[in-house]
Amino acid sequence: MTMQPSANGSSGVTSKVQIWAGRLLTGFAALFLAMDGVMKLLKPAFVVKATVELGYPESEIVGIGVVLLVCTLLYVFPRTQILGAILLTGYLGGAIASKIRIEAKWSDVIFAFTFAGLVWAGLWLRDARVRKFLS
Repeated sequence: MTMQPSANGSSGVTSKVQIWAGRLLTGFAALFLAMDGVMKLLKPAFVVKATVELGYPESEIVGIGVVLLVCTLLYVFPRTQILGAILLTGYLGGAIASKIRIEAKWSDVIFAFTFAGLVWAGLWLRDARVRKFLS
């Protein structure tokens, strides 16, 4: 297994396998979150219904989608990836709180929690600074 200095200039080393695993997790999470954000912009009936059931007015759906897309874009770009992860954690925390407030199924709550975990797992695998900070 070849080791290389981490792409972000820190002193830690990251294997190519680790980097690619992180990219795959990041890509999966980012694609799902971007799709969710776009669906909020397009506002198909099922998105409107689900958002209103969570207690949010229909007039706020586009704004929620824009926030999600901005956070996801920040997460995807290396210079802002940590900020993006923090903001997505807040966004997904709000989703979790909304689900708990309406007493949704626990599987819905766990789904949002899982995506927050994927966001950080992808970043942890790709960035030695995050690994060092969290260790």
